[in-house]
Amino acid sequence: MRYAIYYTPGQDEKLARIAANWLGRDPFGAATRPVEAVGDLSAAEVAFHTASARRYGFHATLKAPFRLAPNGTEASLRAALDSFAAATPPVVIPRLVVGQIDGFFALVPETQFAPLHDFAGEVVRAFDPFRAPLTEAEIERRSPDALNPEEFRNLCQWGYPYVFDTFRFHMTLSGRVGPEESPRLRAAIDGLFADVLRQPVPVDALTLFVESEPGAPFMVLSHHALGRGPARKTA
Repeated sequence: MRYAIYYTPGQDEKLARIAANWLGRDPFGAATRPVEAVGDLSAAEVAFHTASARRYGFHATLKAPFRLAPNGTEASLRAALDSFAAATPPVVIPRLVVGQIDGFFALVPETQFAPLHDFAGEVVRAFDPFRAPLTEAEIERRSPDALNPEEFRNLCQWGYPYVFDTFRFHMTLSGRVGPEESPRLRAAIDGLFADVLRQPVPVDALTLFVESEPGAPFMVLSHHALGRGPARKTA
């Protein structure tokens, strides 16, 4: 079993509903749903391009998936999330846009945003004591030879290459897409998300996800509102 601390909008928010329809899955407990054609993309093409992102659900990684440390428990992790969230104010991203990172389409901040970067770093530090050290096999699955020295140090020290100076806030919408197919996919995503991305996006909660067994879909376990007291339990 692995846990992860993500940002995702609340289940009933418009951004979450659009993303769940695009990916074909709602991580808040709803069953997988058939994807639909979008723009010039057929339903089969959408399903193919969203397959890898579907398992994780719509999210931005703050604390990457981890096994609990031997002295950690799910109850203590939830309690720590309650305390951290109650004491931490929300961060509002002025605008998200559609971007591409290493071939993946994702929603990303229009410009660098220091409060979001600082907030992500606080989450990494606060919850690292709950993380069991990576095994050699887990390190190898991260393709360490492809990482630069700083990313490799982060992987070994924090369990994930992309933290602090290498952090990139992104909400993944697809797997890797080649240059031939990218324009069609971008046009479909732009059209689908255009209206909702005109508004600022509040990062107003931390969401605890769980992978019940290797390869299982990540599901929401609890949703912790920032600066507003105890968590709203969902499982």
